[in-house]
Amino acid sequence: MFQQQGHDVTPVNLQVSFGKGDKFWTNVFPTTLLDRHQTEIRRFEKALKFLRYTEVIFGLLPIKVFLKLWFFSDEFLDYLIYPTVALFLGTGNYTPDVPSIILERLFTSPTYGMWYPADPLSLASNQPPMIVFPKLSQFYTDWQHSLQSKGVDVRLSTEVTRIIARTSSRVTVGLRTRMRNQDHHNPQSHDIPESASFQGEETIEEFDDVVLCVLPDTSTRLLGRHATWLERTVLGPAKFSDDVTVTHWDSEYMEKWYENHFKEDLAVRSLGGGARDEGARVQLGRETFRPMYYIKQTPANPRLLEMAFDCTNYQSQFEKDTPFERHVFQTIFLNKRDHQTWSKSDIAADKIIREDWWHQLCHSYTHYLFVVPFLWLVNSTPLFNVFRRQSRIKFAGSWTLVNAHEVAVMSGMAAAYSLGAAYPEDLEKDSFALL
Repeated sequence: MFQQQGHDVTPVNLQVSFGKGDKFWTNVFPTTLLDRHQTEIRRFEKALKFLRYTEVIFGLLPIKVFLKLWFFSDEFLDYLIYPTVALFLGTGNYTPDVPSIILERLFTSPTYGMWYPADPLSLASNQPPMIVFPKLSQFYTDWQHSLQSKGVDVRLSTEVTRIIARTSSRVTVGLRTRMRNQDHHNPQSHDIPESASFQGEETIEEFDDVVLCVLPDTSTRLLGRHATWLERTVLGPAKFSDDVTVTHWDSEYMEKWYENHFKEDLAVRSLGGGARDEGARVQLGRETFRPMYYIKQTPANPRLLEMAFDCTNYQSQFEKDTPFERHVFQTIFLNKRDHQTWSKSDIAADKIIREDWWHQLCHSYTHYLFVVPFLWLVNSTPLFNVFRRQSRIKFAGSWTLVNAHEVAVMSGMAAAYSLGAAYPEDLEKDSFALL
């Protein structure tokens, strides 16, 4: 998509920093924490192989249940296993409830396994290849103009207020124009006064089909009394949390809670009781350790996590020789319900660039028992319409599996394909898209 709009992407090898002090580990070089858990790391590799062949039986078990069957310690789970899932799939504090099959795929899948292959001594020693996007505001503007040149009506700062009616041939919706903030970050309409949120009266329009690319609780709110029993049953079990992202440049906060630089006393020169020399990886860490993704376990409860990103290390727009004191970070505090465990107040107020609250899916195992397996019913075409009154509304978004951009894009393509669009030729033979 980026290349089609004339934008290049920058490849990057991902470096992570999980934990602090003697609880710290990374995928760049081995640490004392990894050395301390050699027995459990080897057992974990065996557990993955077992799960690979028995996923029909154990695949939907929550991670916390499956791994406890293998007698793993709390420290191993809290500081080594849960962070490997939480950061990349957006599962946050609900990681222990994620189905075990997702953990297994992260270590065993050659196509989308972030930690493939699992390292029997260092757990994860690869640096996953990723891409860094260019300036997204410019990309989306170019994409908007490209679509408009093809006759697509793109409406920004416009909010769907409700589904007024739905029949077998039409969907009637209410729309209102939003007042655009200067920084283009519009808050939720229910968070600000009506006079400041909208301009103009609600307009009524009819569409042949509607694809709701919003969270399921928003979908059911918009549908109101027009939601079918099946839609309420399938979308209803989804659970949510309210998180806040703080963008800041408080390097002292990062130094207090995370490991940002290579430290000799935390690195080990060999693993497996001296069976494997790690001198080369230690030297690599000494020369190149620039973590991009972070995880912190909260002191009150190490199972509750805080996520952070060093945008300067990760994004190609920044100069790589920028002093650490001038780096830009993003820290995500998870689940407002657990706010008493947050260290948000430690961030210097004069170094906060902005705060953004967001509402996101919680990846409870119930999501994979009661929502994901039955989405095909609420997205059914008229051929399978025995389960539905109408088939003019479809649902898409990352919540249809896990909070990943790839899932959001693929679900949107699937919705477009079901409405008659051609499937992209470049994806027809793509192994990831076929999974």
